Amino acid sequence: MILGASSFAGSFSEISAEVDSVELYIPKMGLYINSVLRKDLLEGIIDELSTIDLYTSVHAPYFAASPTYPQDVLVDTANMDDAAFRLMGESIELAGRLGSRAVVLHPGRINGDREGAFSSMVRNLRSLARTAEEHGVMLGLENKEGTDKDNLCTEAAELIRAVEEVDSDNMGITFDIGHANLTCGGNMMKLRDFAGAIAPYVVHVHVHDNRGIWLEHYDGDEHLAPGDGIIDYSVLNELAGYRGIYNMEVFSMEDVVKGKKTVLNAIRIP
Repeated sequence: MILGASSFAGSFSEISAEVDSVELYIPKMGLYINSVLRKDLLEGIIDELSTIDLYTSVHAPYFAASPTYPQDVLVDTANMDDAAFRLMGESIELAGRLGSRAVVLHPGRINGDREGAFSSMVRNLRSLARTAEEHGVMLGLENKEGTDKDNLCTEAAELIRAVEEVDSDNMGITFDIGHANLTCGGNMMKLRDFAGAIAPYVVHVHVHDNRGIWLEHYDGDEHLAPGDGIIDYSVLNELAGYRGIYNMEVFSMEDVVKGKKTVLNAIRIP
């Protein structure tokens, strides 16, 4: 197994001291000004990564209502214009340059018309999958939390349907166990069933914890260190055959260290 951490948890050198992979969280890396990529900063990051022994994955821009999310890199995959395709293409191109294991994409927003939004999202994802194929990159469509009722692809069945309708060898699923726990209301049997259902499609995993309930703060999506919420991480053993990255989406190196112990104790390594 490959344990990783998101770039907002610490510096590359700090992350490499604890785990084997870093997920470049593009929206929060200061790489854009008014939606324009700062290529000088990007080249600096690429140079720094070349000196450090880390696998990489890339988290592409997405939609967030949070005031802390940079508004110039908002992307709703159900409602994309040319600027949004450019932003996503830049993340895919970066992943290709780095030989990254996956590019994480968020599903779209319903905005009052679930089937219409779903169909539009699938069309857009097909286009992104063609771009991914050109760059030799695997896309992972992430399940979102069901505590936000405007999210597509919160349930396993709709997530699988999206990936199957895109029908590309360059698209699978990013299993976010924290989001799934919120969708399942903290019920570990339901969470286990969720993981088992999507297992054949999983190309990347996000690991973080929560209390399984809606909260006013981020709909309960707290991104706690694994072990600080209610999730039983043995659920990850339902991902039979998965050998990719388990990326800890937490906010500090302290949480990375704590989460690392929890995940290693939970997963049976064949």
